[in-house]
Amino acid sequence: MSNPVYGKQAKRSSNVDKKPALLWVLIVAIIAFLVWTPFQVALFNGQMLEFEKPLFWAIAFGSVLLFLWIANYYKSFKLNEQRDWLPLAVLLLPITYLLSYFGAASHYLAMNMVLVECLYAIMFIISIYLLQDQRANKIIQTTIMTVAYIIVWFGFLNWFGHGKFAGTLIVWFSNGVLNGKYTDAVMTDSNGLRLTSVFQYANTYAAFLMAFLFAAVFCLIRSKKWYGQAIHGFMLVPIIVSILLTLSRGGLVMLPVVFVLLLLFLKPAKQILWVVYCAIAGIASLAISKEVTDLGLQLNQKFEAGGAAKAWAFLLITSVVVAVIGWVIQAFLAPKMEQGLAKASAKKLANLWIPVGSVIVVGVVAFLLIGTSVRNILPENVSTRLENINFNQHSVLERITFYKDGMKVVKDYPVLGAGGGAWAALYEKYQNNPYTSRQAHNFFVQYLLEVGIVGFVIFMAFVLFIFYKYIRGYIQSDGERKDSYFLYLILTLSILIHSILDFNMSYVFIGMLVFIGLGGMAAAMDSKPLKKIAWKTEGAGWIYSLVVGICGIVVLITSVRFVQASNAGLEARKIAQTSTSYEEIKAALDKDLKIRHTHPDSVLLMSSLYQSVYKQTQNDDFYNAANYLLTDALKKEPYNKSMINRLITNYQLKNENDKAFETLVANAPKFNWDIEWYEKMITQGYELGYTALGQGDTAAKEKYFKAGIAAFEKVQAGLKHLATLPKGQMAGRPFSNSPVMILDAGKMYYMTNQLDKAAETLKMGIAQDFSDPTNREIAHWYIAALMKQGSNDQAVYDQLVKADPTEKESIEKLVQINF
Repeated sequence: MSNPVYGKQAKRSSNVDKKPALLWVLIVAIIAFLVWTPFQVALFNGQMLEFEKPLFWAIAFGSVLLFLWIANYYKSFKLNEQRDWLPLAVLLLPITYLLSYFGAASHYLAMNMVLVECLYAIMFIISIYLLQDQRANKIIQTTIMTVAYIIVWFGFLNWFGHGKFAGTLIVWFSNGVLNGKYTDAVMTDSNGLRLTSVFQYANTYAAFLMAFLFAAVFCLIRSKKWYGQAIHGFMLVPIIVSILLTLSRGGLVMLPVVFVLLLLFLKPAKQILWVVYCAIAGIASLAISKEVTDLGLQLNQKFEAGGAAKAWAFLLITSVVVAVIGWVIQAFLAPKMEQGLAKASAKKLANLWIPVGSVIVVGVVAFLLIGTSVRNILPENVSTRLENINFNQHSVLERITFYKDGMKVVKDYPVLGAGGGAWAALYEKYQNNPYTSRQAHNFFVQYLLEVGIVGFVIFMAFVLFIFYKYIRGYIQSDGERKDSYFLYLILTLSILIHSILDFNMSYVFIGMLVFIGLGGMAAAMDSKPLKKIAWKTEGAGWIYSLVVGICGIVVLITSVRFVQASNAGLEARKIAQTSTSYEEIKAALDKDLKIRHTHPDSVLLMSSLYQSVYKQTQNDDFYNAANYLLTDALKKEPYNKSMINRLITNYQLKNENDKAFETLVANAPKFNWDIEWYEKMITQGYELGYTALGQGDTAAKEKYFKAGIAAFEKVQAGLKHLATLPKGQMAGRPFSNSPVMILDAGKMYYMTNQLDKAAETLKMGIAQDFSDPTNREIAHWYIAALMKQGSNDQAVYDQLVKADPTEKESIEKLVQINF
């Protein structure tokens, strides 16, 4: 292998030269891996059965890559310099996730994250060694850029109405194709159609595009061949137009931030070229954005060949023009600019002037596009999104709420965290208002609450050390050495910065790019030799290879077994949709639960199966089987709402309503903003209390009524809290009093002789429509509560009696009853 770019020269070439065939096998395998992974919904760790299979296959394939790495580099591992310790340090990342697993809020999600972190560690270990070879480095960089460009064009195929054709191209290897089309390559939300390409999520696609926009500009300037300059220049317009089509405000906000940061690494001549290329491509993209947007919207509603041809013409012709301009600048102007600014570049702080100027220009452009009518030159949907960029709009306020709620989790799980997937498992317990989000929308917050302060400090120290050593080596280097690995900095920095605002790293493909990038930066870092230490031996490579090899075998076996479990779970679900055969469905579920006995989807389906048979046969064996299955699974998944609800249903099937209610009350703190949960507690509290009252069991009546009233009062406190939310922040899921809740709560107040609270509560439910039985009953108890106190609401009383004359006598009887 050739020498590293920065730092002390490492003697690693001999091993590679001896095994060129094995090295090529490793390189080809990585290329295939990078081509396959993005089309599996970018390996989204979506915490659902549908996303599991490709994720576990990817982890299994990663283990195979690790074995190929060991075959190539087992003799190369040394502990002579700082860089050599990073393959050891990266193992701490999966270890911290493994430690957090034992106290995890969800063992199912936590184990998935342990395996994902193992994959990240594998990609880093391979990259830090492989990318020190200049030939391998060029191949991997070319592969990454090629895959990115394919993803961009795949997005446009879907945007221009060729979804079926795009699906046909990848259906033979992609998990994301359904009914002939890639699912949600163009997604629909409240903002309209948004381009997502392979990610099914527009904001992450925007983060991806931002990283590769800067990567394309860098490759354009770096390329020495005309065709390289033409290819990268040609891609600038499609990337920028794609960013606009994502309608991602976060992408538009973070793009200039990353742009300015990257400029700081460049000399003035290259800074000017970056600005010029981004400006040319940006202006060209804006010029066609309205046509491309409008045509895409039309083509997604109804495909028309002429419209598609027109859309492609706008995009391709503009891209060709920008590519030609880029080639001309690189061929004729760039060399002269480099020579002309050579002296200026040598001056101290010379590389600061253009970034500072760029900040001013970006500020002016942002003001024009956000605060003035200039934005009207953009497509209407893009213009609307820009208009809404401010710190008082819902998206920003909601994210701030996520982060604050995340810190509540950290407070309760400070040291080792709550395990992988902790946010998805716990957010309903800690949320400030009833939003729905199984992602924290901030990678760093999510990482902190998953592995705690210990794991977060280890991760940040690992990343910051690599950045520090890379930047130090970059400053001390010049020319081609600077450029050889700069692509990895661009990708890693861009993605991590955007991940402050979104859950990009929940896409394992994106996470792989980051760890490959960290490996590339580490391969080029300023690596100083270590002082001689007594225990350092030449056998370190054998020992390390043996340890990671054993770990790789464990990961491979585990991931393959999990693939089998996922297959069985999916098969059971498919059978259940087409068959009512107990034996067929159970056979598939048994395969899954034998491997992952608390696999949530299969636990729920199996318990439903047991309950169905119990209802038909009244055989207690099936009731007990469902009960055992659910209670056992809840030991590992205590925050799984669906399992808890299923357990409550199981108790109710056997008329064990007291156990059902106790389970409901015991788990209520886990779902503080679930209005349906409160409604069940209030309704069941009343029904059970009323039954106890009829049986003369005063203690039980008080217990049930007390729990039901407490639930109602918590709802009222929640409503008062929601009224304090900032004006621009939406509350989230519906959270309000229902007539049934008001009626039952009012009755419980009445029957516990809290007549003032009964009247106050029931008054909230008074409606004009007394033809509705519930409304009449609310008014009935309301009037009775007032009369019991020697008062009355004559207007309501008259309307009620008019609607139903029998109410007069009924109210009088109720008033005479003493509870």
